[in-house]
Amino acid sequence: MEKNLPRIRALNALAEKRGQPLAEMALAWVLRLPAVTSALIGASSIAQLETNVKTLDRLDFSAEELAAIEKILQM
Repeated sequence: MEKNLPRIRALNALAEKRGQPLAEMALAWVLRLPAVTSALIGASSIAQLETNVKTLDRLDFSAEELAAIEKILQM
């Protein structure tokens, strides 16, 4: 877990730049793939469900954002 903290922090910073919570950006990242027809979200509260639904308002990623995510994942 400790070794993943730098990645999580970097992804969180990118999500903040996008104006999204990290969980919302992660869901948008998965849903952007044409091969993905659904995603299991596992919301445990109405607030989490509302956040997940809000993801649909921002599914777009710029080429720069996608490149930044790939770079972070390679850390």
